[in-house]
Amino acid sequence: MQKKNIVMLAALAVATAASSAHAFEIGGANGWKFSTDGFLNVFATYESVGQRPVGVTGGSIGGDQTGTGEGQEQFRVRTGLLPVGFGLNIKAPTTNGVDYAVRLGMFPQVQNNGGSRTDLAPNIDFREIYMTATGDFGQVLAGRAINLYQAKNILSDMTLFGAGVIGPVDNGPTMGHIGYGYLYPNFGAQFRYTTPELRGFKAAFSVNDTNNIGAAPIRNVPRLETELSYAASFTGGKFQAWVSGLYQQASFSSAQTVTVPVTLNPDGSITPEHTVPAVRPGGTVTSLGGAGGVQLDVAGVQLLTSCYGGKALGMLGMQGADALSADGKERINWGFLNQATYQVTPVVKLGLNYGQSRAELAGNDTELNIQKQQAAVVAVTYNINPFVQVIGEYTWAQDRWYNGATQDANIGAVGTFIYW
Repeated sequence: MQKKNIVMLAALAVATAASSAHAFEIGGANGWKFSTDGFLNVFATYESVGQRPVGVTGGSIGGDQTGTGEGQEQFRVRTGLLPVGFGLNIKAPTTNGVDYAVRLGMFPQVQNNGGSRTDLAPNIDFREIYMTATGDFGQVLAGRAINLYQAKNILSDMTLFGAGVIGPVDNGPTMGHIGYGYLYPNFGAQFRYTTPELRGFKAAFSVNDTNNIGAAPIRNVPRLETELSYAASFTGGKFQAWVSGLYQQASFSSAQTVTVPVTLNPDGSITPEHTVPAVRPGGTVTSLGGAGGVQLDVAGVQLLTSCYGGKALGMLGMQGADALSADGKERINWGFLNQATYQVTPVVKLGLNYGQSRAELAGNDTELNIQKQQAAVVAVTYNINPFVQVIGEYTWAQDRWYNGATQDANIGAVGTFIYW
């Protein structure tokens, strides 16, 4: 289910963005080394969500609040877009010029599942389980790691270390701008090769475990992803740019009918088991996507713009249930994020960003389908010391449908990070 896929968000940036210098390292006399790194964050969030329009399809503002036909307000103490991160690293002795390493990353939440169910344990995600071989040839990675497509889009978002839009998972992370400027790349099993850096350029290519594409479950073609990036430093600043891509096919069963089990209806009546015509029997769908971004840092100012587009991508999780129309046709999805931050003092930073994600009508879609999800965030970050910071945010978000109906949310968040 697409909303469950967003739970994986927790690990997303955890590994890539926040794994800095190892805090604790133990080295044996035989050349093996063990180290740890990680971070912990806790946010107090308050959201006021307007009434959801009647009969519409899609939209993500409602978060973990159930639809009651009226606006809602909710306070939580929870993690933000990132979960808690705890990484274990093992490095083997350098052999024939090659460094071999293994990483295990664990990413739990601090909050329970919500409501009165305080006996439920927090969600724990294993986002990183991989080995690497690094040498003059570049790097080969095998295992579970963040996927390439749109990874830099989310890792460059300032709400990575905040909350942003709260989202649909009460025992998982918030969404930041997921579905409101980029999609969640997810962590997945893969084989990946990354070239050595050449004058600031790097290229990476991965063969990945496959996903369903919407309701198309037959996956006999590998999911392929790639990324080309460039980074450079200059006096007083630095610059980076990237492009990434995704390709995968999936098919529907050739069965002409589908059996629908017994259903209990909201009015208490029971619909007996019955068969309905299958969606596109034997048909094939294709996910094809491109993404990119540019980031410039100079004199304490950081400017970022990133974007994505393609077909059968979805609105939140990559290739989710909403990647296709109900009759199995690929939707066109696209979006962007613009951002500016300013380092006011060595310990205070201000940030502002705005993003949106869109879905074009396809197949038998109607004006009740989601058209646009947009959000703007204002943030202040204060560094208490090199390893502890406090963050305050205000987020405005809106979902809009093709019939002109909208649902708005106002969200406040205050939290703290500690890194090691």
